Amino acid sequence: MFNGLQWWHVLMVVLVAVILFGGKRLPDAARGLGRSLRILKAEVGEMSSDKDKKDPAATDVPRPPPATR
Repeated sequence: MFNGLQWWHVLMVVLVAVILFGGKRLPDAARGLGRSLRILKAEVGEMSSDKDKKDPAATDVPRPPPATR
């Protein structure tokens, strides 16, 4: 499955989650986790699109003309 994970590792994680959250709160916890991941994905996409749209002329610092003697 995953590099070193066996099927019973996944089963243990699920069992611990059910014990910690209880059967009634587990769907709400999973829903909250899904919403958080969706928000994170949207923010990361927005940051990368802002980076692509960045105006290169706005970041260039104008250089003063060379000094003449």
